[in-house]
Amino acid sequence: MAGPVADEVGGYVLAGGKSSRMGREKALLELAGKPLVHHAVKKLRRVCMDVRILSSNPELAAYARILPDLHPGCGPMGGMEAALAHSVFHWNLFLPVDMPFLPSAFLHHWVRRTLIEEKRGARLVMFTVDGLAQPTLAMIHRDVAPFLTSAIEQGELKLYPVLERAGRELAAKHGVVLRMTFRNLPWNDHSTFRATPSLHGPGREDWMATTEFQQSAKHLWFANLNTPEEFEEAERHVDALDT
Repeated sequence: MAGPVADEVGGYVLAGGKSSRMGREKALLELAGKPLVHHAVKKLRRVCMDVRILSSNPELAAYARILPDLHPGCGPMGGMEAALAHSVFHWNLFLPVDMPFLPSAFLHHWVRRTLIEEKRGARLVMFTVDGLAQPTLAMIHRDVAPFLTSAIEQGELKLYPVLERAGRELAAKHGVVLRMTFRNLPWNDHSTFRATPSLHGPGREDWMATTEFQQSAKHLWFANLNTPEEFEEAERHVDALDT
């Protein structure tokens, strides 16, 4: 059965971190027998037209083409700057390499919804999970590119304030309210998302339905695996992976 057509969106795996708390390269750590970078790339290829890995590590090129930072040492903002300079798409989805449990169905729904919201002024979409902003998991329009470059040139490397400022200036430019341009969506234990098998039909695939295993591991959807202890916890929930 043919799968759904990927949207005209660029997909980028953020994999340039130092992995200092893990003690080794996180992108190549194996979960359910496959490295984290494999899980991230596979998810993005389901929903994005083109997928790259934001890293200078040549070992990762076995999974997708790598794209190094234009300004090394600038953290996630450096990777995003390189991505937006490279991308031919209006919209680009950024996924941290150490977030393996966010369902592909969730990403698919989010991408489709964001493309619709562009007509209402959307230019950045991210989540705040249990009160903590998650700016490295984001849908970012290429209109944001100049703001990232300017911030890097000024040595301002904290991502969230820069994205928020970009949202404010773009909202003013387009004459819309901030919450339409910079969509910071709240998520907590009471939030719900469920793509069900009833959505299946011609062109549908299994990953487009969230499973009971995924629902039971919902507390891990937005979790970053930063430490060996967190990785051990992840290994107890491999049934919730869809890759």
